[in-house]
Amino acid sequence: MKHLLSVAALLLAFIAAPARAQEAGQSPEQQAFMKALSQLNWVKGPTSVQLPGNSKLAVPDGYVFLDSSNTDRFLELNQNIPGGHEVMIAPADLHWSAYLSFEDDGYVKDDDKIDAPALLKAMQEGTEEANKERRSRGWRELHVLDWAVPPAYNSSNKRLEWATLLQGDGGRSVNFSTKVLGRRGHTSVILATGENDLPESRPQLERVLAGYTFNEGDRYADWVPGDKVAEYGLAALVLGGAAAIATKKGFWAVLGGFLAAGWKFIAAGAVALSAGIRRFFGRKTDER
Repeated sequence: MKHLLSVAALLLAFIAAPARAQEAGQSPEQQAFMKALSQLNWVKGPTSVQLPGNSKLAVPDGYVFLDSSNTDRFLELNQNIPGGHEVMIAPADLHWSAYLSFEDDGYVKDDDKIDAPALLKAMQEGTEEANKERRSRGWRELHVLDWAVPPAYNSSNKRLEWATLLQGDGGRSVNFSTKVLGRRGHTSVILATGENDLPESRPQLERVLAGYTFNEGDRYADWVPGDKVAEYGLAALVLGGAAAIATKKGFWAVLGGFLAAGWKFIAAGAVALSAGIRRFFGRKTDER
């Protein structure tokens, strides 16, 4: 979650101060944060990156990418719990960010029904369990208010999509989730954006995802009898797939752990900093 150490607020402090007065105008906490941010290995588009799950992503011009280790560091800097295997792509002004990860649980059958109200209730209860982890880290709590977009499956592109409205002490945010089904598993995509920015951010993410594909032989249509099949369907996929059917640790403990690492909270107003943040990336990112 992006709270006191929000990217937007600290980048604003970074770009607003004159060059000679930047350090003097920042608190030690801000200076340390900006130094850590500048040390991340930002990859600038246009380029293509190979991802887990035998897939690839085209990073468009005007976008930036972080591999899994740098994504973990970015998430920690912004009070998000790292999942350990996520990568991040975002526009160069950081007004939204998207996190991709692959789960090799097997082929997910897409023939079950989705009960949106029941899933929302389970998600809300699981998130309250996840807040135990947040409190243990000294972070603020997060709550699920409602669906921003109810879950629905698109059989043409093999994507399950939904959006949740989140409430934190610092304000509201929306997480838009996409599950891209493949032959051997699925790729999860979580878009973190402002509550009022989803109508703009979602189409931008869709254009980015047009450049994401499983390689030949690993697409959903490539499944053949004998391949591994996941132990869950679409409805359970909304709640984290394997987390939703866990029994050894207890359902809520496992679901809470999944949600603790899954939620992302974006700083409000980051879109207004577009020009300055682009200037920041112009100095700080690697030319790739």
